[in-house]
Amino acid sequence: MSATEHVTARDNRQPPQAANAGPPGGATPTVAEITPPTAMTPAEIVAELDKYIIGQNEAKRAVAIALRNRFRRQLLSEDMRDEVTPKNILMIGPTGVGKTEIARRVAKIVDAPFIKVEATKFTEVGYVGRDVESIIRDLVEVSISNLHSMRLEAVKSQAEVAARERLITYLLEQTDNDRRPRANRRNGTPPEKPEPEAESAGAAQRQRRQRKKLLEMLNHDLLEDVTVEIDIEQFFDEYSDDGPYDESSYGDFLDDLSRNTSRRRSRRVSVRDARRILTQQEAYRMVDFDAVVDESIRRAEDAAVVFIDEIDKTISRNGEYGADVSGEGVQRDLLPIVEGSVVMTRYGPVKTDHILFIAAGSFHGVKPSDLIPELQGRFPLRVELQSLTETDLLAILKEPRNALTKQYVALLTTEGVDIAFTDDGLEEMARLAADVNNRTQDIGARRLATIVERVIEQLSFDATAFRGQTITIDATYVRDKVGDIAADEDLSNFIL
Repeated sequence: MSATEHVTARDNRQPPQAANAGPPGGATPTVAEITPPTAMTPAEIVAELDKYIIGQNEAKRAVAIALRNRFRRQLLSEDMRDEVTPKNILMIGPTGVGKTEIARRVAKIVDAPFIKVEATKFTEVGYVGRDVESIIRDLVEVSISNLHSMRLEAVKSQAEVAARERLITYLLEQTDNDRRPRANRRNGTPPEKPEPEAESAGAAQRQRRQRKKLLEMLNHDLLEDVTVEIDIEQFFDEYSDDGPYDESSYGDFLDDLSRNTSRRRSRRVSVRDARRILTQQEAYRMVDFDAVVDESIRRAEDAAVVFIDEIDKTISRNGEYGADVSGEGVQRDLLPIVEGSVVMTRYGPVKTDHILFIAAGSFHGVKPSDLIPELQGRFPLRVELQSLTETDLLAILKEPRNALTKQYVALLTTEGVDIAFTDDGLEEMARLAADVNNRTQDIGARRLATIVERVIEQLSFDATAFRGQTITIDATYVRDKVGDIAADEDLSNFIL
């Protein structure tokens, strides 16, 4: 389906009301009409971020205010609402201090479409490579995928019921087809056309008993390995989830789905697989994909967050020569998208006026003022993220919900191994990480991942040998595993 065809289809039908669209006529919506995640106060957003990210309060506050302003914008009249644009943010700080994680967590908190891109992956128009408009095209794909998954999950229970009824019908047909030839062979008579069941009350009653019996057997998983022949829509078979995810094939799948292709073919599978396939088919039938596309585009236009990393790498340090020759061109191409323009996608035009853009970079050797002036003006809010201290690194090991130490405890528990990190063990790992960061390249919290992995490596490898034991990881244990490497500057440069 071309973009023009889809625009025409969208224009010829009444779109459903979006979750965060204003009421008709420009009336001011009430607070109750705003979805709860969007209505979080800045303090609540920061408190939620504190559960996963240590420090960087200035950046958290800036992002929280930007999101709260979106909520405030929805309460304005339609005329004023169109005039209020998001205040894009430029985050400045070394790698590994939480720039990307703040943007990613915020998008999850407010349930908004989110995409992270690297500015270095794009080229100026005219050069070989991806143009910056592909950011918006990918954002729409992400928005559609997320919302479609949510809608499928919402109808999953209904789809399971419908799939079970279809599966029972297939099993009954297969049973009848197997029974009739055997009966004819025993009687020595040629096969006869069976009497229609609708004309026989006894046959209808027998079928009801059979369906009830099959339903009971299916509910108790007694037929999972039985082979059954089912009809499968062609696009489900072509775009199965057996292979790796591919953006182009997923887009083709969505195109086939939007055209409601009805090609079918028979396939013999186990009841276990048939249950999954039929449930998926029924769920896709129950979801109006055109409505999903319409709402997804509105969500992308009004609530999306685009995180552009490595923006400083588009600044050329060698004048007009070298590999960065098109870097300034990428900045110029970003201008209309960040400022607000219309980008054509396979699903129709998408306006970028109210998308929140967060750019980030370490700006090592260059300054934000080295960006072209026009782009600097498109990111009016600048926040500087601080390098992580030893205290910050210790807090990262102990406090976040997704702390590395908690992850390794959970992983080794699956092998029957209990590990306990003592306070002095955590302090030693934080001290070593801070020391290596100071002596070599400062990569922030990512250094912790390297050190913790070195500490746990032997336990992970020989986990089965330690099953049923509790291993205590204290300062002595940490120094024994990492101390010599951390002390040797040459080794730490290559290993840590």
